[in-house]
Amino acid sequence: MRSDHQPSTNTTNAVQYKADPSDITRALDTLRAGGIILYPTDTIWGIGCDATNPGAVEKLYRLKGREHGKSLIVLLENEQLLPGYVREVPDVAYQLIEYTERPLTIVYSDGRNVAPNVLAEDGSLGIRIVSHPFCTPLLQRFRKPLVSTSANLSGHPAPNNFREIAPEILEGVDYVVQYGQNDPGGSPPSIVMRLESGGRFSFLRK
Repeated sequence: MRSDHQPSTNTTNAVQYKADPSDITRALDTLRAGGIILYPTDTIWGIGCDATNPGAVEKLYRLKGREHGKSLIVLLENEQLLPGYVREVPDVAYQLIEYTERPLTIVYSDGRNVAPNVLAEDGSLGIRIVSHPFCTPLLQRFRKPLVSTSANLSGHPAPNNFREIAPEILEGVDYVVQYGQNDPGGSPPSIVMRLESGGRFSFLRK
C-alpha cells in the first residue's frame, strides 16, 4: 500500500471544503490500474474499485473476506447514466432519486455493463447516485461506476469514521484518500430499496 494514510490537517466538515485535485488524481490513477481505494462517501468510509474490472472486484472480495454472490453496490454521479447499467429503468426511479432527503441506494432487477462478480446471484444491481465533494469529481473524471462497500472486514461492524478503520483494511488497499480523514462521521446509512422493472418497490432498509 502507498503510505498515504496520514490524517489530513483539515478539520472542516466534509460538505464545506473541496477535495485536493492531486488526491483525486492519485485515486483515479489507482482505479485505472485495477487497484483498490479507501475513500469517504456520502454515508461512511468505503472500499472501492472499478466496477467494470472483474480482477479488481475479486481483490476487493479477498480483502474484505466477503462471500461471492453477496451484492455489491456501485456509485454514479448522475441519474442520467442509469440506462447504461440497468436494462430497464422505471420512471419512478428518477422521482425517488429527486425527492429523497437521504442517500438512496436502489436495487434494480437487471444490471448490465459491470463486472459479473459485481452483480448479485439474481442479476440485480444496487446503485446510488452520489453527491459528495470527493466522490462526485472522482466519478466525473473516471467515467465508470465505482464499487462502494463498507470499509470493514466481513462480519465486523462498519466504521463510523476514518479512525475506526481496521489496520488490515488500511494496509490492504492500494491508495488511502486524504480527504475527510478528520471528519467526525456519524452519517446515517443509505436507504435501500428494491425496485422492479414494472415500478413496484419495497424497502430493504429504511
